[in-house]
Amino acid sequence: MAADDEELRARLAALEAEVKADGDAQRLRRSEAEVKVRAQRARQQAEKDELRERQAAIVKAKSGGAARGRERDRGGDLETALDLARKASDAKHELTKPREAGEKSWLISGALSFFFGPLGWLYAGAWRETIPAAGLYLIVASIVAKIVPMFLLMPVLMVVLPISGVAGVVYAIGHNRHNQRIRLFGDEGDKSDDPRIGKLGAGRGADED
Repeated sequence: MAADDEELRARLAALEAEVKADGDAQRLRRSEAEVKVRAQRARQQAEKDELRERQAAIVKAKSGGAARGRERDRGGDLETALDLARKASDAKHELTKPREAGEKSWLISGALSFFFGPLGWLYAGAWRETIPAAGLYLIVASIVAKIVPMFLLMPVLMVVLPISGVAGVVYAIGHNRHNQRIRLFGDEGDKSDDPRIGKLGAGRGADED
């Protein structure tokens, strides 16, 4: 009986030791798995942090370049605005100053050029430039008027005549600024090949004023 009891206790002890060893092995495997998972998570977090840092550096570099570009644009816009302001001031001074003897009225020049096209340029423009333009305008207008109805010409005239009016104003301002008829599409001054045309222009300018 005592032998059976000792054998049973021995078996129980062996079974307990086996269960304990199996539990220790399971805990070891669980610990190793947890270590691997933590290492993998740490590696993934490090990769995410590195990627975030690279993205932040790229965004910072782009924002810095954009900021420098905006600063350059603002500088360019400021220079453009100042240049336009100076030109506007010069134009305002030119248009508002009293007309002296021998000068051309920009209002008359602009109105004539607006209503009569290049024919109005003869008021203040260089003869060598305005006489051919006026002649060509008359020829083209007479031909086109016979072919194209007036209602179809109106959209074209709505564009061409304002441009002609602006050219007339520029002719008058250039005449007053240089004290002579100027050419918009060549050298300044009335440098006609025929001196009599220049004299005629001077005489007409004196008579008109």
